[in-house]
Amino acid sequence: MIKRLLLVASTDKRLEKLVSTSRLTRGLVGRFVAGTTLADAVAVTRELQAQNIDVSLDLLGETVDDLAESAIATKAYIEAVRAIAENRLGATVSVKLSQLGIAVDPTVCAGHLDDLLQAAAEVEVGVEIDMEHSSVGPAELEAFRAALGEHPGTRVAMQAAMRRTPSDLESFTGVKPRIRLVKGAFLEPIEKALQERHEITAQYRYLSDYALANLPDPAFGTHDDACIDHVKASAERLGIGRRDFEFQMLHGVRRDVQRRLADEGYRIRIYLPYGTQWYPYLMRRMAERPANLLLFLRSLISG
Repeated sequence: MIKRLLLVASTDKRLEKLVSTSRLTRGLVGRFVAGTTLADAVAVTRELQAQNIDVSLDLLGETVDDLAESAIATKAYIEAVRAIAENRLGATVSVKLSQLGIAVDPTVCAGHLDDLLQAAAEVEVGVEIDMEHSSVGPAELEAFRAALGEHPGTRVAMQAAMRRTPSDLESFTGVKPRIRLVKGAFLEPIEKALQERHEITAQYRYLSDYALANLPDPAFGTHDDACIDHVKASAERLGIGRRDFEFQMLHGVRRDVQRRLADEGYRIRIYLPYGTQWYPYLMRRMAERPANLLLFLRSLISG
């Protein structure tokens, strides 16, 4: 029930305005978001790399309403790619195709994605494509599939909660995709997505085994101890080294686990958001993990 309420709240514009302008939320935002500018994100990236933790930069913002906005977002992503190269950060960028206009004009979006991938290839920076709500998910997967031939190093997020994910993965019969496996953080109808936590976790474990056995350099986006332990055990059983896959986590979430995994020799990458449009992102993070909601409530109480 709490998860559903928070996911509904993530799309409430009046609540967004109220929370976004409150001084009481600044401390919490600072925990989960690098800052409002690309320079802020670069600075936090350096701090994390000093702890042997890699980064994927995420420009906050979601579905655009017109193509002018999508062009602005594409330019901002390319600026992030160039900043990564100029500062020798070794980071990647995570891109939401809804920001590049996939819901407005998929053809224009494909052009924006190609521009970004070309710019990233020129400076040898990796790109990861986020998988979003099912209203745009199939189109996003097809855009990734179309780009894969020329840019096989591109990674795409896949959601364990979605019923179609196993067949989607099996549909790649040529180039095997690099994926980031996540549980999923969107409010979806029951016919499209698993609803019960134990079902989603079971599918996450199944897909983890599939990715380790069949796909190149998989990434596992999870804060769930059971899922982390399952990936570790499966990799060991399959004879896969600790540097041949990576764990991915969110900035500010379970930082002790992030450091422990890095100390144990696993690759760990932090999804590092920056920008001013943090509200929907923050609401989904709280929906994913109740502990994040407790942090939010403590910040309100402490002022």
